[in-house]
Amino acid sequence: MAENKIELKSVSELLGMKFFIPSYQRGYRWTEQQVKDLLNDILEFSKKKKQEYEFYCLQPLVVKLMNDKDKTKYQLNIDEEWYEVIDGQQRLTTIFLILSSLKEAVSILGLPTDLYELKYQRESEEFNVTSFLNEISSSSVINDSYIDFYYMSSAFETIKSWTESNKVNKGDFCNALLKHDLDNDQDKSRDKANNVRFIWYESVDEDPIKVFTRLNIGKISLTNAELIKALFLNRSNFGEEDPEHLKLRQQEIASEWDNIEYSLQNDEFWLFLHDKGYDRPTRIDFIFDLICEQEILGKYENIGTDDYKTFRYFYEYFKSESSSIEDCWVDVKKYFQTFKEWFNDLELYHYVGYLRCPLKNKETIIGIKELYSKWTGTKDTFVEFLKGEIKKRINDCKDLAKQYELDGCPAKTTCKPLLLLHNIQTVVNQNNQIVSKEEYKIPVFYKFPFHLFKKENWDVEHIDSNTTNGLEKEKDQKEWLKYYVMGAELTEELHEKIKAFLQNDNDRIPFENLCQEIEKYNLPESWHNPEQNKNKVWNFVLLDAGTNRGYGNAIFPAKRRCIIGKDQGKIYLIDNETLDVSLRDGAIAFIPPVTKSVFLKYYNIFVDNLREWSESDAIAYKQNILETLKEFDVIDSTITKNNENNEQ
Repeated sequence: MAENKIELKSVSELLGMKFFIPSYQRGYRWTEQQVKDLLNDILEFSKKKKQEYEFYCLQPLVVKLMNDKDKTKYQLNIDEEWYEVIDGQQRLTTIFLILSSLKEAVSILGLPTDLYELKYQRESEEFNVTSFLNEISSSSVINDSYIDFYYMSSAFETIKSWTESNKVNKGDFCNALLKHDLDNDQDKSRDKANNVRFIWYESVDEDPIKVFTRLNIGKISLTNAELIKALFLNRSNFGEEDPEHLKLRQQEIASEWDNIEYSLQNDEFWLFLHDKGYDRPTRIDFIFDLICEQEILGKYENIGTDDYKTFRYFYEYFKSESSSIEDCWVDVKKYFQTFKEWFNDLELYHYVGYLRCPLKNKETIIGIKELYSKWTGTKDTFVEFLKGEIKKRINDCKDLAKQYELDGCPAKTTCKPLLLLHNIQTVVNQNNQIVSKEEYKIPVFYKFPFHLFKKENWDVEHIDSNTTNGLEKEKDQKEWLKYYVMGAELTEELHEKIKAFLQNDNDRIPFENLCQEIEKYNLPESWHNPEQNKNKVWNFVLLDAGTNRGYGNAIFPAKRRCIIGKDQGKIYLIDNETLDVSLRDGAIAFIPPVTKSVFLKYYNIFVDNLREWSESDAIAYKQNILETLKEFDVIDSTITKNNENNEQ
């Protein structure tokens, strides 16, 4: 079974090699800044105090060894070994230009002066890119006769001026680029020179264009995971195994690898563990990052801190005498299986998911490393740890008597951890109650959808608007009246007066007069000290930003109608003339269970109307929070103080 080859190659090891740049790649296009960035990185490395075996790593150079047919096709010497460059030609060309500018210093130092050869398919007799590149050191002007010439000569001039202006120690700089010193004291000789190296990725794919396309359209880039996969499937890392058994084991690992990646690509699973915004195309990377960060396979020095640190960690591991494909793969699967176990357990899923939600700030998220380190396989101990961390998270908002949004008081977002926990624990309690019934022993129940919660940017909003809607706008007046017509027991005469107002009849009575007549039948319940009480947790829910912007300072029944509609993906409309209710398709949004219960007035068993969010509704809601979260030390200091006064 052929597999891709992967290793680290110093620049010195590339000398004398021959590289073919196919026309499906764009020409050389590095800017002055890109060239300077590379030069500065190499300079910084050359100047620093380095430990033995420390090196600077360039990004992957993806190549394919050309066959005789391709060499004949492109008029290359069939007796020579040519590599087709699939990815990395910009950096490869820039290193060539740097070496060309340092030829004199390289010669004085006794370092190799013969460079590698670059041949470009896109060149012509008139514009021979290969010849131009080989002769560039003899020129001192920027050549704009051909676009490739322009960028190459501009880069070369940038290199020369940078070298002079930065007073570069050319000896140290050239050694960093070209020194190559093998340690032959070990069975596996290693380059102990402090030099610059490429990640050498040799593809065996028969179609280089397919590989190039895959690397450059963002479908699957050459991530740490892709590089590490090549290490896992490299024949030499399996030891002396029977070829058939080796082939089978490679296929098994490849299949298990794909299954892990497929599972992680499921947002329901992924966003239970992570916040949105992870931009790597392969998600298995994060497991390898964890193994690297926790040094599960051992401690390896000088692996760097750049984007390919994790790959180099595994590269060093597989070079070590104690390396084992099987042991390493067991560790990878152990992480994945642990995360699946958390995901599939209804209680662990909700507590871990809660602690992985960014609420007040990013620092409130407990790292996966810490969670994993506390996991011993014993659920009860782990649950106690999770609950302890949850108590810490809600400490700033556990007193339900606390005021928010007032002068001298914290912002309402302070109570977001409490509101989310109420939703989470509500689901946990429901699941626990259901599973306790004999007929429901197979636990296929509701799971809080963290992936939707994170995608839809939910925040803390008032149930009854903090600023009382004065019903000054006619649309608000009509909205309010509709709900009285639809739900209140009014006289036929009053009913007709309301309809006349809704239909804009010329002889309709003023809105204020209608209100006075309606209040004779159903006086709304007044809030005690509304400024303070409307800024307590009992008047808050979690709501997505889009819905909140949509209804603004609307009256409660309008908010209620909007919430129900969003939950169903519908828009409810009440006709002004007929008062018939009609539906049309609308935007759907995830409604957290508590938010839905609030607007359905689920917590108040003595509901007398659905037209206001009253203080009695709020008290019932608060009581449910207290009861649901009692094991998390949630209190209402108002009750505590009253009890103390009564005892006195």
